[in-house]
Amino acid sequence: METPTTADFALRDLAIEELTPESFAPFGTVVPPMEDGVEFGDHDAKLDLTQGTPRFYCMRIPGRGLVVKQITRHRSVTQTLASAGGHDWWLAVAPPFDRDVDGAEPKLDDIRAFRIPGDTAVMLYTGTWHAGPLFEEGERSFFNLELADTNVVDHHTCKLTARYGVALKLV
Repeated sequence: METPTTADFALRDLAIEELTPESFAPFGTVVPPMEDGVEFGDHDAKLDLTQGTPRFYCMRIPGRGLVVKQITRHRSVTQTLASAGGHDWWLAVAPPFDRDVDGAEPKLDDIRAFRIPGDTAVMLYTGTWHAGPLFEEGERSFFNLELADTNVVDHHTCKLTARYGVALKLV
């Protein structure tokens, strides 16, 4: 649904979907809480950290609201994100098509949004487009597993407002 325009772009509603392993399958793996001692299996994230030095850190970010103006992908690594404080958060994603194409961009209609429960992590496939973690207020901390230089050498962004003339409002 199109809503009022701003000076430079229109604002389009994007429905927030229920996070399930099936609904998230085109983008990555849902990593829910499980009992200690469960053996590795199909329910686990299949990480690819082979292209560099893995980096696991706790990033602190401010609330930026639930409007997505750009979306990013990493073509050399899976990425795993989780709330460090147990808070629910939101993530917009698009499938990892044309991973090896330098100028590839996601299709606007392929972008989907999910609410991630505070006790659940998500692993994004290599090349999955993503915007988030998203939340509205304050400052929060998130666990992030990627490569040491991901944000320097493997950070490819599509500005939705420039490419499509819209920003997406998660509703």
